[in-house]
Amino acid sequence: MIGVVTATKPEAQPARTRSAAGRRLDELAFLHEIARLATQARDWDELMRTIVDGTTEAMGVEVCSFYLSDRDADRLTLAATNGLDRTQVGRVSLAVGQGITGRAAATRTPIAVRDVTIDRRFSWVRGFDIQGLHAMLSVPLVWQDEVVGVLNVQTLAKRTFKRREIEFLTTIAALLAGIVAKGRLQAEIEGRLQQLTALDAARAELLSVVTHELRTPLSVVRAYLDLLGEAAAGSSPAPGEAAAREWRDAALDQVSRLDRLVDSILASVRGEGLTGLSRAPFDAVAAVEETVDTLRLLLRPHPIRWEPPAETMVAIGDETRFRQVLEQLLENESKYAPTADGVSIGVWRRGDEIQVYVTDDGPGVPAEDWESVFEPFVRIEGRGRSRGSGIGLFAARRLMDAMGGRVWLEPNGYGGSRFIVALPVEGPGERA
Repeated sequence: MIGVVTATKPEAQPARTRSAAGRRLDELAFLHEIARLATQARDWDELMRTIVDGTTEAMGVEVCSFYLSDRDADRLTLAATNGLDRTQVGRVSLAVGQGITGRAAATRTPIAVRDVTIDRRFSWVRGFDIQGLHAMLSVPLVWQDEVVGVLNVQTLAKRTFKRREIEFLTTIAALLAGIVAKGRLQAEIEGRLQQLTALDAARAELLSVVTHELRTPLSVVRAYLDLLGEAAAGSSPAPGEAAAREWRDAALDQVSRLDRLVDSILASVRGEGLTGLSRAPFDAVAAVEETVDTLRLLLRPHPIRWEPPAETMVAIGDETRFRQVLEQLLENESKYAPTADGVSIGVWRRGDEIQVYVTDDGPGVPAEDWESVFEPFVRIEGRGRSRGSGIGLFAARRLMDAMGGRVWLEPNGYGGSRFIVALPVEGPGERA
């Protein structure tokens, strides 16, 4: 008998040892899988689903749920679950200190309950928790002394969680806490990077728009200087006192405008972008009239056909920017319209819009390029497209979009094309 007893003891003990070792290997394998998934998972939801599914199996439970702490650390929101209604993810929310989950976050210590049905700390969530669950283990996720969430497991049977089980779930929670914290940090960095990228793009765009606008007043000032130079050289009659005063005032007006444009550039550097464009009523006919007068000197090689309508037409938009768009179109005419060909400007009301057209007697822009001319750094020369510094029409479209208007090209009815600039009318309009 002694020999039998002696023989059986060595065999039973290794069996228990192998069982504990196998269990430990399974746990280590699962922890390694979590670490691997943290670097390879395609998205956050996939990672969370994999962790709660794996934790359910590794812990031998029916339910695993993960709650994520908000930025103020005063509420916990369901981020993933296995065994409960997954449609409640993002909807179920508990205050820190509420229920067993909230208490685990508040105390920063694991809470194990054999039977939640008789534990007053348990907070039943209607429409989410299910009948029949008894045992529960809640473990807080703590990262750098901050609670970032809570990991729960629940069972149908009443169960007293062993110390090694609590330690194992605590280890999972520690890994998950690092993943959450780093994921949040990465999301913040990516969000700030997107903001900085968008801000940089907006600044670059506005600088392109505003610096291009410098060309129009400079061109006007240069035109007056050319007149003065021609008069000084004797190639043209000297201006009278009234004409000289008019030239001086017009040139000084453009210099003042340059000052305002520089202020706009400084505003763009401060990150204001194309914001701040007003949408106020203004007299569109008067704006066109004054713009044509301002650019008349640049257009002197071309007959100007402009007859302001008798009726007042009130548009809604930023009058200063609207004039800048018209100036851009008229300056293009001064540069690209065939010499001695007429330039026509008109304004009418169509439906709910005030529309202004600009065209000339030339062949116009080829129809296939009617959209591409509004792209940045695209110029149309003849019927061929060439890349250059052309941003004027791109700037015009961006400005019109920013104030709620439109600009486009269409046939002019004489074999060419015309630019149309449109803004909403003040009040409801009637369709033409």
